[in-house]
Amino acid sequence: MSILRLPVVSASAEYLVMGHLMRRNILTYKAPPGNEGYDLICIHPDPRHKRRKGQKAQVRIQVKSRYATDCGPGFPLKLESLDAFDFLIGVFLNIGKFQGKDGGLTGAQEPAFFTFTPKFLRRHHQVSGGWQKVTLRGLGRRIERYRNENGFELIAKKLGVERPRKLRK
Repeated sequence: MSILRLPVVSASAEYLVMGHLMRRNILTYKAPPGNEGYDLICIHPDPRHKRRKGQKAQVRIQVKSRYATDCGPGFPLKLESLDAFDFLIGVFLNIGKFQGKDGGLTGAQEPAFFTFTPKFLRRHHQVSGGWQKVTLRGLGRRIERYRNENGFELIAKKLGVERPRKLRK
């Protein structure tokens, strides 16, 4: 079986995450290509923000992506990389179905984002056949609190970024 490599589609995952975090008012920068351990750096948008207990000045994000809608529920991750980031966002791009007779032209869906802490990833990390990975199989509803906006809120809370709102007199 040949491996389909889609570098443009893979790069889109980082930019999609950046857009969603910035949409939530989290200032997000892309790390240099090939940077070890993390892909994005997030900071509070207010340079005068005073951190409270448990908040961080910056948050490092690792982005892992899967492009196929019919991919397995997980992603490769080396155990030794868990101390290099604060959150990992798994992006399921869902661009089409590729397994069996499907060639990718059907099955496209909206992307899904899951924001995980190293603690969660360590609990669900597996080594199988020489591969190190995190599998989400069988977790169903237990991972909904990490999905899309719910997951992005974990990052906002860690940075102390309030939800944007308009104050009325």
